[in-house]
Amino acid sequence: MDNRVPPRAAGPGPRRRDRHGRGMRGPIAPPQVPLAASRAEEFADLVQDSVERLERRWPQLADIDFLVLDVPRPEGRPGDAWSDDAVPLGGTAPAQDGRPARVVVYRRPVEIRTKGRDERAALVHEVVVEQVAELLGLTPETVDPRYGED
Repeated sequence: MDNRVPPRAAGPGPRRRDRHGRGMRGPIAPPQVPLAASRAEEFADLVQDSVERLERRWPQLADIDFLVLDVPRPEGRPGDAWSDDAVPLGGTAPAQDGRPARVVVYRRPVEIRTKGRDERAALVHEVVVEQVAELLGLTPETVDPRYGED
């Protein structure tokens, strides 16, 4: 007598669960739930919120590119040692060669200096205000009258 189990017939799709009811399942949360957003996406949303707040007062900000990078690049030639200066939280690049001006916010240095979402949002806004002020040649208080308030 042959005790072998016949192979399972190929079904219309991949096998989703093993014989114990475990195995591949759906996502933990639907995409519209904040749990599904990565830290980088949440940080980019904070920057975008800050920019939208400032654009109401300064419509010319629509011509500026706002970027989020993980960490700043070391200045100088490859092989140069890191300087002892503090790590920047943001930076600017003026418009040149047909490219618009840029404001960059560095995600990891900002995240390291904050503990919660509210504190992170406040620091992101301060960094954006400072960089926009530098780019426009104004003081941060002129760009946002509430700058520096807690």
